[in-house]
Amino acid sequence: MTLNTDSKYPSRRAYVLKLRSDAEPGSLAGRLENVITGKQHEFSSGRELLESLVGDLQSSAHDITRA
Repeated sequence: MTLNTDSKYPSRRAYVLKLRSDAEPGSLAGRLENVITGKQHEFSSGRELLESLVGDLQSSAHDITRA
């Protein structure tokens, strides 16, 4: 039996989501921060939040292929 040491939830994909005090369900606004890299993305809608996540995941995939 082989033990899989790869984490299902790697730290590189851990984020802190900070919502602004005036954020509401129909009007999300805040900041997304990657815990490991410290990269921050401001967002003013749910769409921008998701785009920030996608962009960060694409960036990390690009970094892995370059290594």
